[in-house]
Amino acid sequence: MMKKKKQVPEWMNSSLWSTPSDHRRFDPPSPPPVSVREDPPTLPTNHNAYSSASSSSSVSSASSTAGDISRQGSVQVQVQAQAQAQLLAELSRKVIDKRELRRVASQGIPDAAAPSLRPTLWKLLLGYLPPDRAFWSSELAQKRSQYQHFKDDLLMNPSEISRRMYNSAVHDIDDAKSQTRILLSRSQIPHDDHPLSLGKTSIWNQFFQQAEIIEQIDRDVKRTHPDIHFFSGDSQFAKSNQEALKNILIVFAKLNSGIRYVQGMNEVLAPLFYVLKNDPAEENAAFAEADTFFCFVELLSGFQDNFCKQLDNSNVGIRSTIARLSQLLKEHDEELWRHLEVTTKVNPQFYAFRWITLLLTREFNFADILHIWDTVLSDPEGPQETLLRICCAMLILIRRRLLAGDFTSNLKLLQSYPSTNISHLLHVANKIRVQSV
Repeated sequence: MMKKKKQVPEWMNSSLWSTPSDHRRFDPPSPPPVSVREDPPTLPTNHNAYSSASSSSSVSSASSTAGDISRQGSVQVQVQAQAQAQLLAELSRKVIDKRELRRVASQGIPDAAAPSLRPTLWKLLLGYLPPDRAFWSSELAQKRSQYQHFKDDLLMNPSEISRRMYNSAVHDIDDAKSQTRILLSRSQIPHDDHPLSLGKTSIWNQFFQQAEIIEQIDRDVKRTHPDIHFFSGDSQFAKSNQEALKNILIVFAKLNSGIRYVQGMNEVLAPLFYVLKNDPAEENAAFAEADTFFCFVELLSGFQDNFCKQLDNSNVGIRSTIARLSQLLKEHDEELWRHLEVTTKVNPQFYAFRWITLLLTREFNFADILHIWDTVLSDPEGPQETLLRICCAMLILIRRRLLAGDFTSNLKLLQSYPSTNISHLLHVANKIRVQSV
């Protein structure tokens, strides 16, 4: 008996999902004026996308279209105002109900409220801030102080470490004598503290091994979003932001010897730092580096296995994660799955590796990334599962082009994902979740 072919839901074939938004990939623009803070590129609306009429259209038809657009715009404004009010209500509670906050936030953050609400919202969703507002001040003070200690201990040259060790040892002897003698004599330098020591515990050996990682971090940070003045350029503001990104990644690499630094972490870090640095509360913006470090740690805790090369072939590594995406596509669109992986033999690792490890930061423009992350961070099922559903939705949105393509054209399309309407993308991802329940 032949197995009945699974029917593709009609909503998947709708041309609506292929409708591109006005959001374009960043083309290198002329350098904008430098400002202390930058808002993400303004998200254009699609109100005018279908408003152009042919010369033969009647006036009444044009008026009707304009009226429809006006009503749709009015409804959209009302929905966004309601969403903003709900978010403000949840964030103003003395003890925040994180489950309810996730529910409200998963519906999207209104554009007008995003710059002011997103910094606090992301800190809560990532678990950096506790639900009880009474503990926010002390928790932030403790974490910021801890990060400063990390920098003091991990970003110094071994010579400075030896000097501090010596000063600490002679502190109780003779103050005057200790102040005049700064360097250790050759006979007093322990073997493991000698610059030529190859011992595993040698601070100098560790320093030289880490120098290569630091150089890689420096190169990658300088290449981070070269088209956004917040991250790139000769201004002191851009350079200070680059220095903050570099510090965070170096401290993370030294504290996490199992993972250290993997190329692309700078791309994942950038949206976090951007959002927290643009916090309208000046004190929070001033400590954006410290706050971003801990948020970065929390974010990567849900994805760290994807960055660990030793786990690549395990049931928790990146290949296993990509296999789950493949299975998800097979469950929801077997025709597309078969065409990609069986007929055209497009291995999902060829495109999904970057999608997943970089959390889609290279596939969409920066403003769209922030909207996608609102959903990824707020989904109660966790960021990894949400990310996979969004990746699956990305395939479904362009299924017609993929079904018509061969290996070469499909691979090119998936490695350079076309502009799309982010609201539609997230809607399809949510449909996948509902159907999976």
